Amino acid sequence: MSLPPFPNNIGKVRTHTSIDGRQVQYTIDDEIVRRQQGSRNPKLIYLQRMRFTEDGRTEYRFTYYMLGRKPKARGRWVFGQYSLFIPPHDLTALLREARRRGWKGV
Repeated sequence: MSLPPFPNNIGKVRTHTSIDGRQVQYTIDDEIVRRQQGSRNPKLIYLQRMRFTEDGRTEYRFTYYMLGRKPKARGRWVFGQYSLFIPPHDLTALLREARRRGWKGV
Protein backbone atom coordinates (compact mmCIF):
# COMPACT_ATOMS: atom_id res chain seq x y z
CA MET A 1 0.00 0.00 0.00
CA SER A 2 1.31 3.44 -0.93
CA LEU A 3 1.10 5.93 1.94
CA PRO A 4 0.66 9.70 1.66
CA PRO A 5 3.52 11.94 2.86
CA PHE A 6 3.82 12.16 6.64
CA PRO A 7 2.46 15.40 8.17
CA ASN A 8 5.19 17.92 9.07
CA ASN A 9 4.28 20.29 11.92
CA ILE A 10 7.70 21.86 12.57
CA GLY A 11 7.42 25.65 12.84
CA LYS A 12 3.64 25.63 13.10
CA VAL A 13 2.00 27.78 15.76
CA ARG A 14 -0.89 26.15 17.58
CA THR A 15 -3.41 27.42 20.12
CA HIS A 16 -5.52 25.49 22.58
CA THR A 17 -7.85 26.44 25.41
CA SER A 18 -6.51 25.50 28.83
CA ILE A 19 -8.72 24.08 31.56
CA ASP A 20 -9.16 27.58 33.06
CA GLY A 21 -10.37 28.99 29.72
CA ARG A 22 -7.18 30.86 28.74
CA GLN A 23 -5.87 30.64 25.18
CA VAL A 24 -2.39 29.08 25.21
CA GLN A 25 -0.12 29.44 22.18
CA TYR A 26 2.95 27.37 21.34
CA THR A 27 5.24 26.59 18.41
CA ILE A 28 6.24 23.07 17.46
CA ASP A 29 10.04 23.43 17.36
CA ASP A 30 10.91 19.87 16.39
CA GLU A 31 9.30 16.47 16.04
CA ILE A 32 10.35 12.87 15.64
CA VAL A 33 8.11 10.61 13.57
CA ARG A 34 8.02 6.83 13.62
CA ARG A 35 5.65 4.49 11.85
CA GLN A 36 4.32 2.12 14.49
CA GLN A 37 5.76 -1.34 14.02
CA GLY A 38 3.39 -4.29 13.87
CA SER A 39 0.20 -2.26 13.72
CA ARG A 40 -2.67 -3.68 11.65
CA ASN A 41 -3.61 -0.18 10.51
CA PRO A 42 -1.06 2.45 9.45
CA LYS A 43 -0.24 4.69 12.43
CA LEU A 44 2.41 7.39 12.84
CA ILE A 45 3.73 8.13 16.32
CA TYR A 46 5.08 11.63 16.98
CA LEU A 47 7.22 12.97 19.81
CA GLN A 48 7.04 16.77 19.57
CA ARG A 49 9.06 19.50 21.29
CA MET A 50 7.00 22.63 21.86
CA ARG A 51 7.94 26.16 22.97
CA PHE A 52 5.24 28.18 24.70
CA THR A 53 4.82 31.80 23.60
CA GLU A 54 3.94 33.37 26.97
CA ASP A 55 7.03 32.28 28.90
CA GLY A 56 9.31 30.41 26.47
CA ARG A 57 9.14 27.13 28.40
CA THR A 58 9.68 23.85 26.57
CA GLU A 59 7.39 20.84 26.90
CA TYR A 60 7.05 17.56 25.04
CA ARG A 61 4.03 15.79 23.61
CA PHE A 62 3.35 12.32 22.29
CA THR A 63 0.65 12.22 19.65
CA TYR A 64 -0.30 10.17 16.62
CA TYR A 65 -1.89 10.16 13.19
CA MET A 66 -3.86 7.30 11.66
CA LEU A 67 -4.73 6.70 8.04
CA GLY A 68 -8.35 7.78 7.58
CA ARG A 69 -10.94 5.15 6.82
CA LYS A 70 -14.17 7.14 6.71
CA PRO A 71 -15.22 8.52 3.31
CA LYS A 72 -14.18 12.16 3.89
CA ALA A 73 -10.81 11.20 5.41
CA ARG A 74 -9.99 8.07 3.42
CA GLY A 75 -6.38 7.93 2.25
CA ARG A 76 -5.04 10.84 4.31
CA TRP A 77 -3.44 11.16 7.74
CA VAL A 78 -5.89 12.13 10.50
CA PHE A 79 -4.74 13.59 13.84
CA GLY A 80 -5.37 11.23 16.76
CA GLN A 81 -7.55 12.77 19.44
CA TYR A 82 -7.33 10.03 22.06
CA SER A 83 -4.60 8.76 24.39
CA LEU A 84 -1.66 7.17 22.63
CA PHE A 85 -0.85 3.50 23.14
CA ILE A 86 2.77 2.80 22.19
CA PRO A 87 4.72 -0.47 22.05
CA PRO A 88 7.95 -0.51 24.12
CA HIS A 89 10.28 -0.82 21.10
CA ASP A 90 8.73 2.23 19.42
CA LEU A 91 9.01 4.28 22.64
CA THR A 92 12.66 3.28 22.98
CA ALA A 93 13.41 4.33 19.38
CA LEU A 94 11.72 7.74 19.80
CA LEU A 95 13.52 8.51 23.06
CA ARG A 96 16.86 7.40 21.62
CA GLU A 97 16.41 9.81 18.68
CA ALA A 98 15.43 12.67 21.03
CA ARG A 99 18.64 12.10 23.02
CA ARG A 100 20.67 11.99 19.80
CA ARG A 101 19.21 15.40 18.87
CA GLY A 102 20.13 16.79 22.29
CA TRP A 103 16.62 17.44 23.57
CA LYS A 104 16.93 18.60 27.18
CA GLY A 105 15.48 16.38 29.88
CA VAL A 106 15.04 13.33 27.67
